Amino acid sequence: MIRKQIFIFILRWAASSLGMYLCITWLGTINPAESETFFTEPWVLFVVAGLIFSIINSIVKPILKLFSLPLAILTLGLSSLIINTAMVLLTIYLLPGVEMPIWGAVVSSIILSTVNGVLNIFIS
Repeated sequence: MIRKQIFIFILRWAASSLGMYLCITWLGTINPAESETFFTEPWVLFVVAGLIFSIINSIVKPILKLFSLPLAILTLGLSSLIINTAMVLLTIYLLPGVEMPIWGAVVSSIILSTVNGVLNIFIS
């Protein structure tokens, strides 16, 4: 049971890393001077970004969804987009040398939700 959960977390981590790679390269900017201080290789940045996003999604997001349940009912689920955007912005904030505008975070949340949704179809 534990092995299966670890395997699923690693798959989600890999999918989040791929999604963060797409989002950061397409919609964000990387300041090489700041990011090279922490990450010697460029791919390490995306692996760490995927890990941070996976941890935030598994710990912070359920708590926010619980507290925003009345708002989700009133907006017919539109608040979920706001929560996903906040999770992307928090991830970008925690990464040194990475910047993304608010519209990029909104598009990134849609991309990452799609990537995680496709992964959920294959993981039962």
